[in-house]
Amino acid sequence: MITVSAKDTPQPQFHGFLLGAVGPRPIAFASTIDKDGRPNLAPFSFFNVFSSNPPIAIFAPNRSGRDGTNKHTYYNVKEVPEVVLNIVNYNMVQQMSLASSPYAKGVDEFEKAGFTKLASQSIKPFRVAEAPVTMECIVTEVKELGEKGGAGNLIFCEVKLIHIKEEVLDTHGKIDQHKIDLVARMGGNWYCRAHGVALFEIEKPITTLGIGVDAIPTEIRSSKILSGNNLGQLGNIEHLPTMEEIASYKTANNKHFANKDELHQYVKTLLDVNKVTEAWKVLLGN
Repeated sequence: MITVSAKDTPQPQFHGFLLGAVGPRPIAFASTIDKDGRPNLAPFSFFNVFSSNPPIAIFAPNRSGRDGTNKHTYYNVKEVPEVVLNIVNYNMVQQMSLASSPYAKGVDEFEKAGFTKLASQSIKPFRVAEAPVTMECIVTEVKELGEKGGAGNLIFCEVKLIHIKEEVLDTHGKIDQHKIDLVARMGGNWYCRAHGVALFEIEKPITTLGIGVDAIPTEIRSSKILSGNNLGQLGNIEHLPTMEEIASYKTANNKHFANKDELHQYVKTLLDVNKVTEAWKVLLGN
């Protein structure tokens, strides 16, 4: 393992390590206007939501690492404290990348990147018609983190309206993660797509209390076959199967294993398809 000091490492190199390690990062495709009403559109991957009551999102247009200058977006929200946060999906990622080009102030990135302007309902900046979700926001605070190249400017945004295309909703009216087809930034020139086999589901233990990995017998925890993720699955169960359940399962599924590795390999196949209770019955019945 190498250790990298922020003090002793050139800023561009340290910046690269940060972006290579912290990802995928969601993309705020920020639409703003200046005091003269000229639109600007630019993507920023230092972005997330931090509260739902009040609904607050924050994104950060950093100072240029080359010359320390601020982005047009930064100056625009100081002049007109409003912004539309357009969510980027795969169908628009190439155009979004084009909009990130360092065009001169006053150049309309909507036109340069071929996006369609859509009037907002509560604020002045335009929405991107092609975006699956758009958020109309009031800028409540701008917090500068430094004056050198690479320093961030935190733009605090209170979300007033969210517009969602019906085509990305499921039958329950929720955003379908398969349909919305989101993209995110990685390090360097890399992006990732939240689609297909890249998506997987883990039930959140909000109302349940798992037994914990520390409650798993040592011979299972020290397995050469079961991974840390597998142990996390086993530890997330609320209670172990009863002796009656284990005996019933063993009678119905008369399996024999030559050794512990073979047993754990079979258990791993069950855990790979999220059959956690069945995996425990096999483990405790053999």
